[in-house]
Amino acid sequence: MKPVVGFVGVGAMGSPMIGHLLAAGYPVQVDARRLEAARDLVSRGAVLAASAEQAARGAQVFCTNVTRTEDVEQVLFGEAGAAAGLAAGAVVIDFSTISAVATRDMATRLAGQGVRMLDCPVSGGEKGARDATLSIMVGGDAAVLEEARPILQCLGRTITHIGGHGDGQVAKACN
Repeated sequence: MKPVVGFVGVGAMGSPMIGHLLAAGYPVQVDARRLEAARDLVSRGAVLAASAEQAARGAQVFCTNVTRTEDVEQVLFGEAGAAAGLAAGAVVIDFSTISAVATRDMATRLAGQGVRMLDCPVSGGEKGARDATLSIMVGGDAAVLEEARPILQCLGRTITHIGGHGDGQVAKACN
């Protein structure tokens, strides 16, 4: 049985990524700021959640793909944030391109509650998201990457472990 995936960020990149996860048989719980952005995904089997916290409840993997560092911070730790809904042992995968320093801090905060994190900024744009050909630069523990690899393989062709927390963000900045 495939793990439940929570996902926040159903925009131009996130929506096709969620679509690939659904097509691969992953149960996906989504939180969307704009309900119309999630309609197609719900019609394809995604469960619409009322908040990031609700999307995280019961999810073994929780993904974010939002615009800015502040947005990731809010999704994870803000009011009704995902961290409140995540159980120990869950994995957070952040596909956003954000601050490496903030990423390291978030990983430390999540680890305090037994949640593991991978920073996985992507390259390939909307076409890569649609075609599942993204390049994914991974920061975090290699064992956690191997656990999450089947999910990442639904989304991209090139998955490269760069190093520790924040190192995926550093590689993306250099890219």
